[in-house]
Amino acid sequence: TESPMEPSGVEREPAGVRLLDLPWEDVLLPHVLSRVPLRQLLRLQRVSRAFRALVQLHLAGLRRFDAAQVGPHIPRAALARLLRDAEGLQALALAQCHEWLSDADLLPVLARNPQLRSVALAGCGQLSRRALGALAEGCPRLRRLSLAHCDWVDGLALRGLADRCPALEELDLTACRQLKDEAIVYLARRRGGGLRSLSLAVNANVGDTSVQELARNCPRLEHLDLTGCLRVGSDGIRTLAEYCPMLRSLRVRHCHHVAEPSLSRLRKRGVDIDVEPPLHQALVLLQDMAGFAPFVNLQV
Repeated sequence: TESPMEPSGVEREPAGVRLLDLPWEDVLLPHVLSRVPLRQLLRLQRVSRAFRALVQLHLAGLRRFDAAQVGPHIPRAALARLLRDAEGLQALALAQCHEWLSDADLLPVLARNPQLRSVALAGCGQLSRRALGALAEGCPRLRRLSLAHCDWVDGLALRGLADRCPALEELDLTACRQLKDEAIVYLARRRGGGLRSLSLAVNANVGDTSVQELARNCPRLEHLDLTGCLRVGSDGIRTLAEYCPMLRSLRVRHCHHVAEPSLSRLRKRGVDIDVEPPLHQALVLLQDMAGFAPFVNLQV
């Protein structure tokens, strides 16, 4: 067929295809918007009502949401708009909202997304036991949870989590200083069979009782962080070596009652430990001293 001609005889160029003319469900959402950073999508929705509708449709289908992708400071109203239609989230990270995130902000999101498997709430100090109860009750598939530096997490809250989350595998309780041995023992007995990673770091209330109970009830445990747990000693570490054949990494820095003989068995198995053997420490110190460096072989 001949190209259309202008009345003057000049050939007319075919009309261009606009972005929004492409199929939304089959092209734009899976192949275009899925590759655009979230921060840019927020700018894009300001272009027109049509773009706003497109972006909102994309947000409604999100499987993963990390507030850090939006920027260093995300307002409460912005988070509510971003997640108001999301009903298929599997991973949710809101540590970036730690300064203001409350139960009232979080509970509606949890209610709409019962299939959540990973939730990060590190530092969200304005939440309460109510939020954790809703998470445990409404998200039975939960596998990974970070509550690091959440001072409101107490023994009762942890018990509720242990009772209602059968799929739990990874739990970060760093600096949850209200937790004591009794709560950790309960967690170990209720959910120890599935736990693979646990952090109890920076909690002076945690001692050998917790570690020994974890060792006896967590045969799949691979990563354990006890950094700064001042009451943990060699007895707990020896029990770990005896009962946790899958252990791959152990953090015991600033655990002053943990002696090298209790760690040596784990070292021989290739477990990654964050403190060097005393001999190596001494050699490094000698090497740093003037006059010794030429004579010290760190491979000894």
